[in-house]
Amino acid sequence: MSDYPSIVLEQAVNQMASLPGVGKRTALRLVLHLLRQSDQDVEAFAGAFTRLKKDIVYCRECHNISDSDICPICASTRRDHTTICVVENVQDVMSIENTGQYTGVYHVLGGVISPMEGIGPKDIEIDSLVERVAKEEIREVILALPTTMEGDTTNFYIYRRLQNAQLQQLPCISQIARGVAVGNQLEYTDEITLGRSIVNRTEFKA
Repeated sequence: MSDYPSIVLEQAVNQMASLPGVGKRTALRLVLHLLRQSDQDVEAFAGAFTRLKKDIVYCRECHNISDSDICPICASTRRDHTTICVVENVQDVMSIENTGQYTGVYHVLGGVISPMEGIGPKDIEIDSLVERVAKEEIREVILALPTTMEGDTTNFYIYRRLQNAQLQQLPCISQIARGVAVGNQLEYTDEITLGRSIVNRTEFKA
């Protein structure tokens, strides 16, 4: 016998509980809250997520999420397009932007190399990074990946790929300072610490 008085309610709770970090109790509370809202509010809520899936695209330059083919950061003439900050995911872009300490552009890998999870170099956007550095006048590549074994492995792989890419001029390859605690994800690092880590970045050494 179901714990819920309605199959429709149970289905809604199960869908809400499928979100990361949302348990069944929280899901039930959220669903009951939505149930008390007006039809117009619920339709606007649902419509926002439908549009999210339908209209969001990935920037063809940096792979950040965007409303158009080129994201606002890549399209901006105020950004330093000779400096690329390499990050794991979209959340990291948002975290670094919130520090107000970085004025270059980004490259979102969409993950890090993790043999345990079956993620290899070809599964993330490393090839497009190398191609980008080869065709553009890039003076510096900042490696801003998590301070984990997987992040360090990816840093080293990118470093070697760029070294072996037969570029006309190898850009400076740096990494964020270790103000970010070992094992931390950038999105959970406070803005002051992350900002200082960007400003005080050091040359990457294999």
